[in-house]
Amino acid sequence: MAQLAGVRRSFVRAAMDAPFLSREEEHELAVAWRDRQDKSALDRLTSAHMRLVISIAARFRNYGLPVSDLIQEGHVGLMEAAARFEPDREVRFSTYATWWIRASIQDFVLRNWSIVRGGTSSAQKALFFNLRRLRMRILQKADGDPNVDVHAEIASAIGVQKSDVATMEARLSAPDMSFNAPVSESDSADSAIRLDFFADDKPLPDEVVGDSIDTERRYDWLQSALTVLSERELRILRERRLSEEGETLEALGTKLGISKERVRQIENRALEKLKKALIERNPRFAAAATAN
Repeated sequence: MAQLAGVRRSFVRAAMDAPFLSREEEHELAVAWRDRQDKSALDRLTSAHMRLVISIAARFRNYGLPVSDLIQEGHVGLMEAAARFEPDREVRFSTYATWWIRASIQDFVLRNWSIVRGGTSSAQKALFFNLRRLRMRILQKADGDPNVDVHAEIASAIGVQKSDVATMEARLSAPDMSFNAPVSESDSADSAIRLDFFADDKPLPDEVVGDSIDTERRYDWLQSALTVLSERELRILRERRLSEEGETLEALGTKLGISKERVRQIENRALEKLKKALIERNPRFAAAATAN
C-alpha cells in the first residue's frame, strides 16, 4: 500500500511539474494529432493538462470515492476531448477539455456512489451534484426563517419537481444498506436479515398463469357438461349453486310451483348428471375426482 501511495504521489508531482503550453504550441500539437495521429504530440498535449484533471477531480473527493479513481476517469475525459478537439476554432484546449473531464468524473461518481442507479437525466445530475451547495446557500440566505421552503427553492433553481429534491436528499443522507445484513446486532445464527421482511406472499408468475389456464379450462368443461341438463334442472342449479346468493329450496319451490322436497330431488339428480357428463368428457377430471 505504501508503494502504491508513493506511485500516486509521483504521478501527481509529475503532472503538476509538466510545463504549460502556449497557445501556439497547443495549436501545433493538436493539429499534429488530428492530421497525422502523432502520439508524441498527443502525449505532450495531455500531459500538460493533467493538472487540470487533478484539480477537477479534487472537487469530487467528498463523494467517498478514491481520488486516484477520479483522476483516472478524468484522464479518460481528457483523452476524449483530445480526440474531438478542433484546433481551428480558436478555442483553448483547456476550455474545451474541462467539460469532458467533468462529465467523465460525474458519470463515474453516479455509477459508483450508490448501487442504486440515479441521476440519469441532465436535471437529475444537476440536482445530485448541486443539492448540498444550494441547500447551504438558501439556509444562509434565509437566516433562520422557518417559513422558507428549501425543497421548493432548490426545485425552482434546478428545474425539477419538489418531490425529486426530497427523494435525492434522502438518498444522499443515507448510505446503501444490504438486504443480507442482520436486523439486530445479535451474533445468533438464527438472527433475521432485512431481506426476510421483503418477502412477497403473492403467487409466482408461472402459478398465476397456470391458475388462469386451469380456470378457463374448467369453465369450458362446465359449460359443455351443462348441456345435458333439462331446462328446469339447469335453472335450479343456476339459482341454487351458480349464483352469488343461493336461492333457498322453499323460495325456489314457490317460483316453480313445486314442493321444496321436489326441488331437492331435482337438484340432486342434476348434480349426478353433471358429474357423469364431466367424467365422460374429461378423463383428467375423472382422475382428480377419484383421487379426492
